[in-house]
Amino acid sequence: MHNWSVDLKKLGKNPKAAIIWKLQQSVNFGLNGKKLRKKLLIKYWDCLHLDPLRKKFLKLLLWPRKTY
Repeated sequence: MHNWSVDLKKLGKNPKAAIIWKLQQSVNFGLNGKKLRKKLLIKYWDCLHLDPLRKKFLKLLLWPRKTY
């Protein structure tokens, strides 16, 4: 992934920030044929700044409603 607005060398010094940034970019702007890791999405869910509709859809996929 190429992003001209972020210095990836500086971002690489903070692994948590790099993971969060990569997840946000992938969800908001496309995956380029790759898959996301469910564990990472769940782990960093509260830190992600995503498009509201995408976040709502992902929430339904990650935590489906249980019907009894």
